[in-house]
Amino acid sequence: MNRSAKSQPFLSSLSHEIIEIMGTVENEPAPQYEVSVMQLRELMDSRGTEGIAKIQQQFGNVFGLCNALRTAPNEGLSGNPKDLENRREFFGANVIPPKPPKTFLQLVWEALQDVTLIILEVAAIISLALAFYKPPPGEEDEETGGGVHEDESEAGWIEGAAILVSVIIVVLVTAFNDYTKERQFRGLQNRIEHEHKFTVIRGSEAKELLVAELVVGDICQVKYGDLLPADGIIIQSNDLKVDESSLTGESDHVKKGNDSDPMLLSGTHVMEGSGRMVVTAVGINSQAGIIFALLGAAQSEDDAQKKQMKKGTVPYIFNICRCVALQ
Repeated sequence: MNRSAKSQPFLSSLSHEIIEIMGTVENEPAPQYEVSVMQLRELMDSRGTEGIAKIQQQFGNVFGLCNALRTAPNEGLSGNPKDLENRREFFGANVIPPKPPKTFLQLVWEALQDVTLIILEVAAIISLALAFYKPPPGEEDEETGGGVHEDESEAGWIEGAAILVSVIIVVLVTAFNDYTKERQFRGLQNRIEHEHKFTVIRGSEAKELLVAELVVGDICQVKYGDLLPADGIIIQSNDLKVDESSLTGESDHVKKGNDSDPMLLSGTHVMEGSGRMVVTAVGINSQAGIIFALLGAAQSEDDAQKKQMKKGTVPYIFNICRCVALQ
């Protein structure tokens, strides 16, 4: 009884420790940053005057946001490799991890789920069953009037077999086309990630960097014709207009500015003007990454976190159980 009473405070402290460790790390800002990933995602969900109000409420202005991200609005990041790696670890890398590709057999199975093909398969099976069914000799004589149509009975299976062969051909062709399209899409996406470059200011110098190298806190120059590779907040703009139809479906160009709508979203096109922005969300945390994850075209961050949790929590809980047993 005394042993149980002594272990209760210990178990209580352990339970609090478990809750703290198992909590979502991304909700808490890192020691060197004054803003968390979730705060930035919630900020980028707002538009227009609502976004301006959130920026003023949380940071005062865009320069306060830059200060929270430990970046300079004019000089940009220093380009220190350790700083860039820390930003990738905390805010994420500017890469949208794709879902594992489907195998050819999976595509064949999906093609077989077509309702029309299912009906044809059932009809072919019934036709083959009737073709190979042979009634007893007495019944056969009564039905045919004593004459047996041997040619018809021998060729009866051809109709069912022809239907099955047609279904197989359609399924294989459909699966092959889907497999080819998926490979082409992944090849195009890979080429864009490794060839698409964007103008970034680092160490007071404008540099052309691959979009995969962008990190939260980078200061980017945007101009006419650019496809935005990350979410950001406008620092300065000159008659900037953006086509957001890829995300919102609106065909009208949206005017962007500090006094109208300072939010720039990944996957949108700059149609007019120029300006500078500070990157606030990259990869799976950007608006394009969130949409890809919802559509099932990208692996969500939750999937990766669940795998890490399974790996990390099992030995930790095992050690806790050992500690409890020794008390």
